[in-house]
This record gives sequence, structure tokens and C-alpha cells, in this order.
Amino acid sequence: MIGKLKGTLDSYGEDFIIIDVHGVGYMVHCSARTLQSLPAAGEAVALAIETHVREDQIKLFGFTSELEREWFRLLQTVQGVGTKVALAILSTLKPADLATAIALRDKAAIVRSPGVGPKVGERIVTELKDKAPAYADVDPAIMKLSGDIDDRRAPRAVSDAVSALVNLGYGQPQAAAAIAAAAREAGEGAEVKVLIRLGLKDLGK
Repeated sequence: MIGKLKGTLDSYGEDFIIIDVHGVGYMVHCSARTLQSLPAAGEAVALAIETHVREDQIKLFGFTSELEREWFRLLQTVQGVGTKVALAILSTLKPADLATAIALRDKAAIVRSPGVGPKVGERIVTELKDKAPAYADVDPAIMKLSGDIDDRRAPRAVSDAVSALVNLGYGQPQAAAAIAAAAREAGEGAEVKVLIRLGLKDLGK
């Protein structure tokens, strides 16, 4: 099995590159984000490789880091996610952003990827919540708050404040983070309007 390729970038395709390794050209499929980060043809390149072997073909997938490759593997453990969908997700989200979206159950961020519908997005944030490596720089308090909001255990004022910020156009993770900080600052029993005011102040920094 091929785990890494280091050579010269020979040419670009729509969703792949050809890497020349001592005269042998390897076709390597990559996410759009990876393709954009690669050097020009003729320059040196090194990629972590995931090899898929089937009866009728051998397909190589390339990644700029071991972390991106691990996410590629992890995403495919979810029903309905194959190599094409996994690459689409990694084309849309950086590994750290993907980890954060899963940690905060931000399904909306996942379904922005081409070919990812609401059902698959829900499976990803649900099934990978505990499996996903701790690669996201997320405050544990925010993760707990997000989980509480999702399970309707959070205080009503907190849930209402997060909803208000979401209605103003902020994403669920940003709103949850801002209200988590506001709740810590204002203390238990804070009114909705106080939490919203402090949350907006935090988002405006």
C-alpha cells in the first residue's frame, strides 16, 4: 500500500494531479482545498496518500497532512459518505473547522458541502461526535452549552439568547460561544436581554 508520494508535480487535472516519481506518473485525487495549496507544475511535491484497492482499479487520494487523511478515513465510517463526499467536505472545510463543526453539532456547516444533504449531515455530527479526535480548539464549556442547547437542558434564557443571535445572522457555533461567555460573565439567572447585549459585545470584539 502506498502511504506517501514525494516527487515532481507533473500536471493538474480537474480533481487530480500527476506526480512524477523517478519517471513513474501517479494519478492522485485531491480535495479542491488541497489542489489550491499545491505548487505549480514542475515543482517538488509531497503528499500523504490513502490507497483504495478494488477488483477493477487502484485509486490514490492525496493530502497535504496526516490530519487531513485521518479525517478522510473517519468521514467514510459514516453511512452515506464515500470518497467523493468525503473529499467534498474537505474541500469546503479545513480539518480544524470540520472538528469544530462536529464538536458543536453545527450541521449547517457540514451540509454546505456539495452532495451532503441534511440526513447525511446529521449522521456526521451525531456519529463522529465521540469518535472525532480532539483537534478543535473549542472551549469545553462552549461544547457543553451547545450540547445542552441541543438537548433542551440549557436555561430558557440562554436558549432564547442563542436563538436571538442566530436570527440576527450569526452561526450557531458563534452564537453559542458568545452566549457561553456572556452567561459566565453575567452569572446564573441573567435575563435574556442582558445575555444578548453581552453576547453582541463579545462578537463585536
